[in-house]
Amino acid sequence: MIETLKNAFRNKDIRKKIFLTLLILLIFRIGCYIPIPGLSRNFIESQIEGNNFLQLMSSITGGALASGTLFALGIGPYINASIIVQLLTVGLPPLERWSKQGEEGKKKINTLTRIITIVLAVVQSIGIIVNFAGGFTGDMSSTDSIKWDLFFNSRALAVIYMTIVYTAGSVLVMWLGERITEYGIGNGISMIIFIGILSTAGESVLDKIMEIGSNPEVLLELAFFVVLVVVIFFLIVFVDLAERKIPVQYAKQVRGTKMYGGQSSVIPMKISGNGVMPLIFAFAIISFPGMIISLGGEAWSGALTWWNTYFSGQDPTWGWIYILVLTVLIFAFAFFYTQIQFNPEDVSKSIQQNGGFIQGIRPGKPTALYLKKISNRITLFGAIYLTLIAFIPSMAFAWASYDLVNVFSTTGILIVVSVALEIDKQLQSQIMMKNYKGFLK
Repeated sequence: MIETLKNAFRNKDIRKKIFLTLLILLIFRIGCYIPIPGLSRNFIESQIEGNNFLQLMSSITGGALASGTLFALGIGPYINASIIVQLLTVGLPPLERWSKQGEEGKKKINTLTRIITIVLAVVQSIGIIVNFAGGFTGDMSSTDSIKWDLFFNSRALAVIYMTIVYTAGSVLVMWLGERITEYGIGNGISMIIFIGILSTAGESVLDKIMEIGSNPEVLLELAFFVVLVVVIFFLIVFVDLAERKIPVQYAKQVRGTKMYGGQSSVIPMKISGNGVMPLIFAFAIISFPGMIISLGGEAWSGALTWWNTYFSGQDPTWGWIYILVLTVLIFAFAFFYTQIQFNPEDVSKSIQQNGGFIQGIRPGKPTALYLKKISNRITLFGAIYLTLIAFIPSMAFAWASYDLVNVFSTTGILIVVSVALEIDKQLQSQIMMKNYKGFLK
């Protein structure tokens, strides 16, 4: 990675892209500190604390959600919109046709994704005000959540203002991410998530370092924590790069005076091919009912207490129920997402049409069944791996230092590793492309 960065900075064009990417990320981080007038930061922090999914979303925004700043929604609405469009592409024929129309179809899908992003941003903005700031049910004489006097004591004006500001912030983050993808290095959306998680982790570690002067034992805790982070990151990278290669042989074909085919290839199937999506879906599903129940205020306080007892993981006695439900959801979404991403029948048809075959397996349906069997096995081990990642790192960090348990969320660790590996691949491919251009000249 260090050698790749050195080679990248030696090239003028790639160096410009790197600096442009860093500039856009700096703008994003500045937006994470711009406060929204009238909204209490401490109140929102208290509402988010203890909710695993909301803490994950806050870490992705670099702490902006917990602070209630301009970029509080971050890239969340765009990610949700992309997931929705991706799922609809499988079920809706018009979207499926768009996905096969090349660049023109891609533009249509991107436009639809942006429209859904704006709709979700509006909904989530209202949700922040209603759920965390008491926008519709709070006491206007209280200053715990919103300073109503800044909005002429008008509840409607406050809600409209904050909805517009938060939606505009989310759209601006989406635009910054697209600019990185177009003019910078790597995928802009991934880069924004990556820098948000690292920023949140960096702030927590920095606070811990500041305690060393008053308590020297903190240095030992911090050193132990760093060792655990290195070990866990190494193991995740090891599994992330692991893959099953299925060899494919292509038969020789004579067309006229030329001979085609006769080459060998492989179908790479990664253990962690689903990435972090099953974890994000699982955390979202198990947290969503609690967020809906909390909208009922005092009327549903009993139901909220019951849900938090059994399905939030906060109660040590009933924590096993939360672990069991989360594990089942991770397995379910792992297999569901694999079916969306990898279709054995389509792969089998593609191999057969190109004159290829898997040694020992007949072309057609037997090849599809063989690929499905291999895919199910790999998905099973991938789901087990994601389940272990969902619980073991947080337990290990709590063992090292309870104050540092939330520095890296389980999903955040996977995102950081995946994006770092992807950045390295992007830089290597661009360096190789520049070298080829230089050779041709």
